[in-house]
Amino acid sequence: MSQLSPFHLAIPVHNLETCRTFYRDILGCIEGRSSDHWVDFNFFGHQLVIHYKPKSEDELLHINKVDGKDVPVPHFGVVLPWGIFESFSKTLKSKNIHFIIEPYIRFEGLVGEQATMFFKDPSGNALEFKAFKNINQLFAK
Repeated sequence: MSQLSPFHLAIPVHNLETCRTFYRDILGCIEGRSSDHWVDFNFFGHQLVIHYKPKSEDELLHINKVDGKDVPVPHFGVVLPWGIFESFSKTLKSKNIHFIIEPYIRFEGLVGEQATMFFKDPSGNALEFKAFKNINQLFAK
């Protein structure tokens, strides 16, 4: 793979301070610029911006079945190295994260074997973190 460029993602949150604490203190993201309506974070080398948006009751996640699990859509996250995924998942468990899908190995023994986990931020944005047994299979069919 060639050098990756950082992505920029802006997501809505209905409680800026609660989500600021979550991304900074739970996920360990470094806080950057901010205003009274948004906060920048270094999200594993990428730029994540949480923007205040009043809560709306009609914003439900869709579910797709993958490997027999209910995967929330939309979701976002990062592909981590295998060892970092293992330590990060242990850290999240120690911080009592409520997992939508607990950390487990998906497609075990197949092309694209990966560790994965899903959880939500305090505003209900779904996150997935994963790691590939063989990173060269990231896009393999």
